[in-house]
Amino acid sequence: MKRGSIIGNIVKDLGLEAGGLSARKARIDTDDDYQHYCEIDSKTGNLVVGERMDREELCGDKASCMLTFELVLESPLELHRISLLIQDVNDNSPVFPKDTLKLEIGESADKGARYRLNEAHDADIGQNTVQLYSLQKNDNFVLSVRGDTDGSKQVELVLDNELDREKQHDVKLVLVAVDGGNPQRSGTAIINVTVLDANDNAPVFSQAVYTASLSENSPLDTLVATVSATDADEGINGEVTYEFSRISERAKKVFSLDSKSGEIKVMGPIDFESDSKYEMRIDAKDGYGLSSDSKVVIDITDVNDNAPVIYLKSLTNPIPENVSPGTEVGIINVQDRDSDNNRQVRCSIQQNVPFKLVPSIKNYYSLVTTGQLDRELVSDYNITVTATDEGSPPLSSSKSVQLSVADVNDNPPVFEEQSYSAYVTENNKPGSTLCSVTARDPDWRQNGTVIYSLLPGEVNGAPVSSFVSVNGDTGVIHAVRSFDYEQFRSFKVHVMARDNGSPPLSSNVTVSVSITDVNDNSPQILYPAPEGNSFMTELVPKAAHGGSLVSKVIAVDADSGQNAWLSYHIVKSTDPGLFTIGLHSGEIRTQRDISESDSMKQNLIVSVKDNGQPSLSATCAMYLLISDNLAEVPELKDMSHDESNSKLTSYLIIALVSVSTFFLTFIIIILGVRFCRRRKPRLLFDGAVAIPSAYLPPNYADVDGTGTLRSTYNYDAYLTTGSRTSDFKFVTSYNDNTLPADQTLRKSPSDFAEVFGQSEESLEVRIN
Repeated sequence: MKRGSIIGNIVKDLGLEAGGLSARKARIDTDDDYQHYCEIDSKTGNLVVGERMDREELCGDKASCMLTFELVLESPLELHRISLLIQDVNDNSPVFPKDTLKLEIGESADKGARYRLNEAHDADIGQNTVQLYSLQKNDNFVLSVRGDTDGSKQVELVLDNELDREKQHDVKLVLVAVDGGNPQRSGTAIINVTVLDANDNAPVFSQAVYTASLSENSPLDTLVATVSATDADEGINGEVTYEFSRISERAKKVFSLDSKSGEIKVMGPIDFESDSKYEMRIDAKDGYGLSSDSKVVIDITDVNDNAPVIYLKSLTNPIPENVSPGTEVGIINVQDRDSDNNRQVRCSIQQNVPFKLVPSIKNYYSLVTTGQLDRELVSDYNITVTATDEGSPPLSSSKSVQLSVADVNDNPPVFEEQSYSAYVTENNKPGSTLCSVTARDPDWRQNGTVIYSLLPGEVNGAPVSSFVSVNGDTGVIHAVRSFDYEQFRSFKVHVMARDNGSPPLSSNVTVSVSITDVNDNSPQILYPAPEGNSFMTELVPKAAHGGSLVSKVIAVDADSGQNAWLSYHIVKSTDPGLFTIGLHSGEIRTQRDISESDSMKQNLIVSVKDNGQPSLSATCAMYLLISDNLAEVPELKDMSHDESNSKLTSYLIIALVSVSTFFLTFIIIILGVRFCRRRKPRLLFDGAVAIPSAYLPPNYADVDGTGTLRSTYNYDAYLTTGSRTSDFKFVTSYNDNTLPADQTLRKSPSDFAEVFGQSEESLEVRIN
């Protein structure tokens, strides 16, 4: 049959789906080397001829030529046996061993003498083999054909009329062999008969059938068997020679026959897997053509000379790392061309891999997973499959199977630290780097690519994105704005690390940003009020002793820590030795008793410095009048007149007129009070001096001992002239003798007299 000829339809015969052959990887498999003779049309399901088949080449003289194939289907694995019977076609003509036969017949031969002829051989079988012999018409011979029990034919030339050498020295005959095929084929041989003197004994073999056993792979010139025939004649009529009369083409290439000794030897490779048995016929002839034949049967014994062969029929590569245990990832087939125990095969793989071989149909094995795969631990496997037969000695072979594990996004990014802290000084530049966060993802490619982003949130009511930003690729966090420690000192942001897998996985981390203080705020003086805002004068009693509290400079600093530690210094004064100021309290006290020679007007310039680096400062002017009451002041002038600018003259005149009017009214009241209490001494001040709480800015931190007040603390001091009791309201004091804020102390006039001298008034001090 020609290539492409349809043998049959597998889909119909097996009840399969026509469209499923490709998906199930349908293929033809066989143990032998004739796999290429058949093919499958995956579209139609037809089994077609892949290459022209020669029955004689495939099966030789076998009466039945059956080729066995296996149809392999995957998912699930199925195996179907296909037996293909090769029918003989009359494509071979009968062939005689020799085109010319020589016979020497003595003229003394009797009528009816028989002379055996070599039968023709036709490679075909059955009806297509030789069926008929015919002899060209002649005067002396006729043809006799008889069948043997083994199916062969005995062809003999029968002397019908006696020969007369004197009349005819040579006789030429044509022998024709015809087969039974359609159309018939024939072969011819020329018989040359030489008429001789009488030779009446033919050679006789010692055995009708010779048998021998030979191991495959026997070396060349190995003696297989020796045939022997004897001839009763003498001389040349008794000399016997041997030759093959009927032998296959394969046997001719493997065995040789010594024509003199009858020894059959190996001359080619012996392979049990190709031919396990040889049969041949040998003729023994004497010197004048009388012959006889014998049959030789040679059995080939198998030797374990073929190692198992491993075929990888199917492989899923790469394998997703999330496949469940027991998943089939490959199909392996093992073949051994030897026979019996020599072809029994055991198959195994190494123990240190999460795979195993599961026997399936015949010599098929399924490679399945035995545990959970993890690409992050092992990304590639080199599996060695070993097959060993049961021969002696056993032969084995191995095959390496490379398997890669495909990544699955099963690992979220993990930050290197559980939380991050960043420290930045205030007044930083926008865009400056605060810190860097790093997350690792052991997955591969896009599954392991980490992208950083900020989670939504607020800081002081504003979106967190208006404060910081994060680089999506590097995780570097930048400041979006300049920070002010005085507004807020710390805040937290949440950073998310997300991979590019599907679905994406993520994790979060908290970044605490702490703002450190910078000395960027100068001290702010609350009392006395800054120059130009108000005009305040302190009255100092003439009877003030050394160490008496005259006034107090109150200042605050918006910074914190040492940047808010304040110190007070008098940088300029009218009388440098008269007043001193507490370094950290700001309390102005007399250094000595007031004397008559001291100037009534005392000007102090006070500097307030913080402890920052570099130090910042502020100054204020303090105006003091040494007098028991305003009536002793001849005129009220601006105490800073010498330092004022000439441009302020007009404003000062207006202020002076207003103050004078107020002062005259105040003097009249004072004189009336003094008239009633002219014998009573004044305590500290005449008049009322108040430090308003409005001077205190909100949210100023208190540093005890430095003069900085808490936002809820203030000083209110009220002194009324002519009153028998006075109230002092304190929250805190820089004097070590200050009473606690929740106590009320009442003292009699005699208690105050010890401090201020003689006093006839009772005084009440109330502390809230």
